[in-house]
Amino acid sequence: MEEKLKQTESNCIKVVLFGPESTGKTTLAKQLAHYYNSVWVPEYAREYLQKKWNNERKTCEQLDILPIAVGQMELENRSAQKTNSVLVCDTDLLETKVYSEEYYAGDCDPLLDKYAIENKYQLYLLTYIDTPWEADDLRDKQEERLEMFHAFEKVLKENDRPYILLKGDKKQRLEEAVKHIDQLLKANQ
Repeated sequence: MEEKLKQTESNCIKVVLFGPESTGKTTLAKQLAHYYNSVWVPEYAREYLQKKWNNERKTCEQLDILPIAVGQMELENRSAQKTNSVLVCDTDLLETKVYSEEYYAGDCDPLLDKYAIENKYQLYLLTYIDTPWEADDLRDKQEERLEMFHAFEKVLKENDRPYILLKGDKKQRLEEAVKHIDQLLKANQ
């Protein structure tokens, strides 16, 4: 199990969209991948949990967290081999850790905790809650968006992760993200 949560070596800059649900992460991930003519890693949890909801009418349970983490890393590791520029990740294990702790009274599987901390990314794009809420089968924390935002920002600070805060409309967020990613690309040449 441990090897399945570990990042594989790659030659790309890894950028993570990070933050509460319904804050524009997927939209921005797709925009950035298009802008850089690169690939993006979708959020495995959405696919996994949507299937569970469709088949069983059940939401996420604590026993789902590790399979979600493994699925996310499989997607990321495969995608990282397809680019040598920018890999845009719609989430990472650190985000999965935050959700685990927020939903399950501070509990996080030790393996998830270990790799959430060990896996590294060059930049986190923390999305603020100034976007309209879009309800779906899986989203359930509309009234707790600010609390969730603070949990995400706190874990970035506690783990000394490089991040920028993105606010505003889609255009403003894209421009700000591109500015910072371009700086990383330039420094990496």
